[in-house]
Amino acid sequence: MSLMKVYILLLVTVVLQTGCAQSPSPEDQIKVAVLAAPAGLRDGAMVYGYDAKGQLVVLRKGTNQLICLGDDPKQDGISVSCYHTDLEPFMARGRVLKAEGKSFQEIFDMRETEVKAGKLNMPKSPSTLYVYTADGWDPATGETKNGYLRFVIYIAYATSETTGLPNKPTAAGDPWIMDPGTHRAHIMISPAPPKKN
Repeated sequence: MSLMKVYILLLVTVVLQTGCAQSPSPEDQIKVAVLAAPAGLRDGAMVYGYDAKGQLVVLRKGTNQLICLGDDPKQDGISVSCYHTDLEPFMARGRVLKAEGKSFQEIFDMRETEVKAGKLNMPKSPSTLYVYTADGWDPATGETKNGYLRFVIYIAYATSETTGLPNKPTAAGDPWIMDPGTHRAHIMISPAPPKKN
């Protein structure tokens, strides 16, 4: 076999291996996804995850007000989130626009326009998103490495004046309002991250 053929074969192998990240089992995906949820709500949460083709699918139907989004196996580390069902139209629209290749700013602008036009509904009361990240997860023990949980409370069109919150973070764990005056206005609560293991 010529050197060129060996090179092409190696290149194809690398592309196939990097382009086809294998999804963990649905059971493992659910275990990781609900790490973002409060303990008392984990068993009843609806969970989205990824099938063998890398497509987002429903892994488990829910019985409470929480929806969890599993970790994308194509991305490094662990990143999962759970949110109140009232946020699903907003979240689902964002996923559709992202799949169409829209940038963050395009998604922001399109959802803002759609909310103002009454085509996309935002929750009428504050709705929470929990975001959990980690450097990795051990399926044998169920433990994560360097896990970190932060909280996002969506409150559309809220401002510093209507909430009494600052528009910038002050200290770790102190709430502040991000994207004030827009459909995506939300209260951020980011505790100090734990020391790395």
